[in-house]
Amino acid sequence: MRVVVQRVARASVTIDGKVVGSIGRGLLALVGFAPGDGQTSIDWMANKLVGLRVFEDDEGKMNRSVVDVDGGVLVVSQFTLYGDVSRGRRPSFVHAAGPDEAIPLYEAFVRALRSRNVPVETGEFGAMMGVELVNDGPVTLVIDR
Repeated sequence: MRVVVQRVARASVTIDGKVVGSIGRGLLALVGFAPGDGQTSIDWMANKLVGLRVFEDDEGKMNRSVVDVDGGVLVVSQFTLYGDVSRGRRPSFVHAAGPDEAIPLYEAFVRALRSRNVPVETGEFGAMMGVELVNDGPVTLVIDR
């Protein structure tokens, strides 16, 4: 499981000109799954995201979590996180889980985040999405599990 997480002032996902998910202050999580990922990785990643201290405290230090700042999480499926460009110029996605495996994992990840009392918005798995965000910082991290 791989997540690229960005601290945002706001973010939204649009499909066919309609906003399907949006948050104000919080985290944008682009998430991809590999074959064999399971509930253990999902739970670990959900705990990591809600506890990640990337928001500034009163002294300007990154000491607060998305929960501490009453922020939200926008989750967007992104199988291309497992794109391999080590050979040739066209990415290979053989290391990404296929839709039959990835869709239930994606749904379980969203449920896991929601169960941790964080407002969660989503895109739509497999859809062509427009993701708009205002990076805050910018702060961007890549988390593998």
